[in-house]
Amino acid sequence: QVRLVESGGGLVHPGGSLRLSCAASKTIVVTGITGWYRQAPGKQRELVATITAAGNTNYVDSGKGRFIISRDNAKNTADLQMNNLKPEETGVYYCNMRRWMPGGQSEYNYWGQGTQVTVSS
Repeated sequence: QVRLVESGGGLVHPGGSLRLSCAASKTIVVTGITGWYRQAPGKQRELVATITAAGNTNYVDSGKGRFIISRDNAKNTADLQMNNLKPEETGVYYCNMRRWMPGGQSEYNYWGQGTQVTVSS
C-alpha cells in the first residue's frame, strides 16, 4: 500500500497563492497519473489538475493560467501551485495517483487524506 500525504494548505486572502505538495511513500509518481481534486461542502468533487507519466498536464478551465501542476521524480512528489486564488476555490484538496493496466484493470488508485485551502478576506 502506498501512502500519500498532502501539505501546503492554509488560509489565504483572495489574490494570494499557495503551493500544495503530495508526497508518495513509494516511487510511483512517474509511473501513472497524478491528480489534484477539490471538494467543498455540499458540492461535488472536481478535478483541478492532472499530470501524466509522460508529463502532459490538464487543468480545470477556471484554473488555466493560474495553476501549475508539476512533479519531482527524485523526491516522488507532485505539487500544485495556485496563484491569484479566488474565494470559490476554497475546499479540501486531495491528491490522487492511479494507473490502469492494459485491458482496463486498475493497478493502483491511491488517495491522500486532503489538505484544507481557505480563500477568504
